[in-house]
Amino acid sequence: MTDDRTPAVEAAIEGELRLLKPEVRSSPELLAELLHPQFREFGASGRYWDRTSIIESLVAGEDPGPRPVVVSRMDGVQLAPDVVHLTFDTDNNGRRAHRSSLWRLTNDGWQMYFHQGTPFTVEGE
Repeated sequence: MTDDRTPAVEAAIEGELRLLKPEVRSSPELLAELLHPQFREFGASGRYWDRTSIIESLVAGEDPGPRPVVVSRMDGVQLAPDVVHLTFDTDNNGRRAHRSSLWRLTNDGWQMYFHQGTPFTVEGE
């Protein structure tokens, strides 16, 4: 992690970490606050998600992402005044993924616009 994070990067990281909380993942209202209306995801499962399908899946308990999740190597860069790119890794009982997300500043605050998860293994395992 870098020590010179902008307020925009901090806001995106806060949003990203909120999205991993069970109480947020089970609430269509809270998810809608954090996911951009044009949200898209290429999940670590290989599945394509849009905003509607991911909210429905999460609320129904068909969570495509593991919980509880351990997050590491969270870092970000502000690409423009209204765009932040985050990268990080997740681990849930050995199911690991490199993750990348784009956050956009909207009239409703910072919202996730795009997310991708790519499974990986640690050499030697």
